[in-house]
Amino acid sequence: MTDAPPRELEERLRDTRARLEGDVDLWVATSGSPGGVHLIPLSFLWDGTTFLVSTPRTSITSRNLVADDRVRLSFGPTRDVVIVDATAEPVNIADLAPGTGEAFAAKTGFDPREPDEQAYRFFLIRPRRIQAWREANELRGRDLMRDGRWLG
Repeated sequence: MTDAPPRELEERLRDTRARLEGDVDLWVATSGSPGGVHLIPLSFLWDGTTFLVSTPRTSITSRNLVADDRVRLSFGPTRDVVIVDATAEPVNIADLAPGTGEAFAAKTGFDPREPDEQAYRFFLIRPRRIQAWREANELRGRDLMRDGRWLG
């Protein structure tokens, strides 16, 4: 617990954008049939608008996102959390924008484009809502994005 006052919107936006740009991993929560509810950590690339993740085509996460494009992402510890509600779209490796695969590999230290025993699929994740808070005193005003638009 902290006695620090709640951050104003501009500070929360700065802190959240820094986390999205600087973090390498996030938690991905999906649901769908036949996989059901599933939670997994994945590496990501943030381009300022969308997240790019990759997972084996046969994974529960991949199957869930193909069946139901709704996804929830989580960053940080429980006392400095960012939650993102979003939609995911599968993207073929060949359809990635030039340089995107290289940027993903450089940031994450993992290149799913390389031949492997598993075939990987990329997903572009578009945020619809972003929330951030540290303590209960920041629950009010935790929305930083609504309907895909940053507040402030």
